[in-house]
Amino acid sequence: MKKNWKKLLAGLIVLALVVAFFVPLPYYVTRPGSADKLSPLVSVEGYQSNSEGVFRLVTIAMGQANIYAYLAAKVLPYQEIEKESDVRGENETDEEYNVRQLSLMNQSKNNAIQVAYKAAGKSVKVEYRGVYVLSVMPDAPAAKYLAAGDLITAIDGKTFESSAEFIKYVRSKKVGDKVEISYKHQDKSEKASIELIDIDKKGMPGIGISLVDDQKLVTDPKITIDSEKIGGPSAGLMFTLEIYNHFGKTDWTKGHNIAGTGTIDVDGNVGRIGGIDQKIVAADRDDVEIFFAPDDTVTPEMKKADPKAVSNYQDAVKTAKAIDSKMKIVPVKTFQDALDYLKTVNEKK
Repeated sequence: MKKNWKKLLAGLIVLALVVAFFVPLPYYVTRPGSADKLSPLVSVEGYQSNSEGVFRLVTIAMGQANIYAYLAAKVLPYQEIEKESDVRGENETDEEYNVRQLSLMNQSKNNAIQVAYKAAGKSVKVEYRGVYVLSVMPDAPAAKYLAAGDLITAIDGKTFESSAEFIKYVRSKKVGDKVEISYKHQDKSEKASIELIDIDKKGMPGIGISLVDDQKLVTDPKITIDSEKIGGPSAGLMFTLEIYNHFGKTDWTKGHNIAGTGTIDVDGNVGRIGGIDQKIVAADRDDVEIFFAPDDTVTPEMKKADPKAVSNYQDAVKTAKAIDSKMKIVPVKTFQDALDYLKTVNEKK
């Protein structure tokens, strides 16, 4: 009889351990990801990349935590626990989160193309296609029709040249007014009459969506970037370097293994990113020799929120030292800063 109870107890313990593996917690765990070569992702018509070295983008691995991942992150170095509410927006669904990340990557990619093409003296034009829906307020009338990923092409038959014009038109209306929205859902054209709501509880009319400009770039020569599996904007700087390296006779890698991170805007400014310490670890694992880190300004607001806040560059240097990495950490504020540094690098023999 006692043996049966022991077997039953052991079985229940095993079952509980198995179930715990599949039960998600309201947290995410991030850890060092990979340092991926950019050359297979970028193709420019008529221009072959003749790099002796390599440019890499660096990723952070993220997954929803179960009890085991949560406990492991508590003790393992360079693993971080993030509250679900800090990763996702309020009421943001899985689909909306993924759409937002892909949209950020797409904007970063477009910025990288514009900066690299202009620097190389190549033709690039921007075509505005409409408003890209990132998320929809669940209690808004618009939620009956619109979803994350939809493209709004017109309101009341009017088209616009930017999301700013779109917002200005909506705000010229009144709460309770109805507007006819022309939009594309899964490549199918649709129309809907949608009532405007008070989006700020102060009488400001709105549709109840978060949005971003949807732009198409027309380039000469044509360029293709495979970024479907990459989310977020942090690869902007490295995409710019890889694209630019297709033009001219200079191999900007100089035969070296080069990685980095940082957002890029249309003026070539490099911006702050999250998880720089984890990216340093990932880059070091792939024997990266040179790492570009944003030399961003720590604002008083950032210091107030976190008195220990430092620039990405300072954090990167600290991490590289802590893991005894031989990588050269290079501070950059602009795309031009990265080029200026590479001009000083000797060819690797």
